[in-house]
Amino acid sequence: MYPVYYCDHYPIPLPPGHKFPTRKYSLVRDLVTAQSKFDLRPAPLATVEELDTAHDSKYVRAVLDGSVDPSVMRRIGFPWSEQLVRRSLASVGGTLAAARDSRAEGFAGNLAGGTHHAFRSEGAGFCVFNDLAIAILALRHEGMVRRAAVIDLDVHQGDGTASIFEEDPDVLTISVHGEKNFPFRKQRSRIDVSLADGTEDAEYLDRVRNILPEVAAFRPDIVLYQAGVDGLAEDRLGRLSLTMAGLMERDILVFETVLANTIPIVVTMGGGYAEPIERTAQAHASTYAAAAEVLALQPFRIVKRRY
Repeated sequence: MYPVYYCDHYPIPLPPGHKFPTRKYSLVRDLVTAQSKFDLRPAPLATVEELDTAHDSKYVRAVLDGSVDPSVMRRIGFPWSEQLVRRSLASVGGTLAAARDSRAEGFAGNLAGGTHHAFRSEGAGFCVFNDLAIAILALRHEGMVRRAAVIDLDVHQGDGTASIFEEDPDVLTISVHGEKNFPFRKQRSRIDVSLADGTEDAEYLDRVRNILPEVAAFRPDIVLYQAGVDGLAEDRLGRLSLTMAGLMERDILVFETVLANTIPIVVTMGGGYAEPIERTAQAHASTYAAAAEVLALQPFRIVKRRY
């Protein structure tokens, strides 16, 4: 079974009526556990040294000790708490552990993470630390990868990830997102695909299908897949008109492309804010069902290389 990490055992205390859907994480864990295809493991906590690979050390320490400016926390959208710190460390730690495991297993996942709005010196949009950037830079520091690709299919542009890697030729950043959705000031990914409000499955899948050959051509040592499901038509924050079947076909396209080229892949959850939230949980679990389907046809193990 392939390793998948979770961190919902570190709850975030939020005020009543807060729009962040904390309940979806335990729902997704239950659904993925029921699939009986994956080895569910509690996420380890990331270390300060690992956070420092992608973030300004002053920002990291301010978040950890609670001295962070309240205006920064307002941009993030969470009140500071020790519980939030532990959850943020676990969210990053899950992606790091999955990235390391993927080098041997070919596939691993994190039932959290995808916190792509966090920049080097600040967070935003429910993202405290950028687990995608930290995983790439930490593994590079460890000599496990040299080149990496981020396939970000969340409906919101991965602006923090794009900014962190804008000048890095060895990281391919791809973002397929809503043109008029948050963030309203976009950054420059290596490849940006902007979608109009109301985009439906057929056009969406064509756009995804057209950019995937760029990943194979780049020949990365690892792919991090930000598999947000907030493109669902019923999502409160999405503004696209995708169906559950369309999202599953999207996931199959990604997994087939990456695994056919024997590239390790790590899945992170990203956004999803449907009502009822069970719909979002089902969409996230469907990503793992798609992975299981492709892995059953293309099982393999990656030979570790060091750089």
